Amino acid sequence: MLTMNEMSQILESVKEKKPLVHHITNYVTVNDCANMVLALGGSPVMADDLAEVEEMVSFASALVINIGTLNERTIQSMIKAGKKANQLGVPVILDPVGVGATTLRTETAAKLLKEVRFAVVRGNMSEIKMIAGLNVQIKGVDSVADEEDGVEIAKSLSAKLGSVVAITGVVDIIAEQDRVCTISNGDKMLADVTGTGCMSTSLIGTYAGATNDYFLAAVSGITTMGLCGELAKARLTEGQGIGTFKVNLFDEVSKASADTLLTGGKIEWL
Repeated sequence: MLTMNEMSQILESVKEKKPLVHHITNYVTVNDCANMVLALGGSPVMADDLAEVEEMVSFASALVINIGTLNERTIQSMIKAGKKANQLGVPVILDPVGVGATTLRTETAAKLLKEVRFAVVRGNMSEIKMIAGLNVQIKGVDSVADEEDGVEIAKSLSAKLGSVVAITGVVDIIAEQDRVCTISNGDKMLADVTGTGCMSTSLIGTYAGATNDYFLAAVSGITTMGLCGELAKARLTEGQGIGTFKVNLFDEVSKASADTLLTGGKIEWL
């Protein structure tokens, strides 16, 4: 079982190592993901051209693949970079944004999971259920699936993929087969800002670049996002809304310390 002390130590490791996190991600949230990595203490790079992804990932501490705005060119880059990362032992994190919404997304996610070994797969409940082969209703990139049996779904999919599976929602679920926890940090305003899921995946990638324990990286990344969301909301004053909340969120991640996680993390080990 993880301890909060271990989580605080990995945050300190991120700030010491400043891991380079290579992203092949979507153009809606690319800037926010880069700034979130910087806020935590890592170093982001957003390179998706087929001619340079192998070289770039060879310098990286982690690779984040996000299918939010797919095209044929980036799909090839994702597979090429992912395979190279696997050869080099660089952890790869998958964010299957909107899988199931279109045939292209569904087929791309399936191809990536077949050809690349992922350290962590993070998605909302609809996305994870779709990857697990369960019947689920899809609404664009948003989750409309109920969260019943989430723990068992996460455990089963983790065993099938050989990856850590992270499901983000009202209560987050992290599973590495039988190693499971839930996280109750967060605020509903996080859902009102585009890209907080993508940013959570980037946080996981940053932590994964500083540890070999990818379950710990997933727990740390999602706890950081949820807890900093709470702190960002608490700072709002009358008349302030989601714009100020988003700025506050980056501020809180940049200020996060070992004590922040130790005192504010709401984690239940199952």
